[in-house]
Amino acid sequence: DVGLMSEAGCPAIADPGSDIVAEAHRRNIKVRPLIGANSILLALMASGFNGQSFTFHGYLPIDKADRAKRIKELENISIRHKQTQLFIETPFRNNQMLEEILRTCDPLTELCVACDLTSENEQVISMPVSRWKQLKIDLHKRPAIFLLFRRK
Repeated sequence: DVGLMSEAGCPAIADPGSDIVAEAHRRNIKVRPLIGANSILLALMASGFNGQSFTFHGYLPIDKADRAKRIKELENISIRHKQTQLFIETPFRNNQMLEEILRTCDPLTELCVACDLTSENEQVISMPVSRWKQLKIDLHKRPAIFLLFRRK
């Protein structure tokens, strides 16, 4: 028997563990997922955004121009399909991600940032980009999920 664990999040979800799971399937080894905390779903549940239609995109591009373009694409998908868009960033780049979202997105687009989920420092903030621009928050080195949603 073999077990696969992740120090944060779920193995094989935005995690290289999927390669191990795929290899197990190739070798006809039984794969059995176990229930546990999932930051993606916890963030979605706490956001107040559409939980019926959502997409998790994993990590966005690191290059600033490519990242801004992708954020705008995700915002447009949310507008067209009324779909929540979720993504993550390496914790040491969270502040840059937040800055880029605030520069790129329309003031009416809603942003949720869910940090340190299931810890005593847990913080979930959902509000329009216009209000985020007035908030000072340090996300550096805090595990976070970013969610975009446009209601109208």
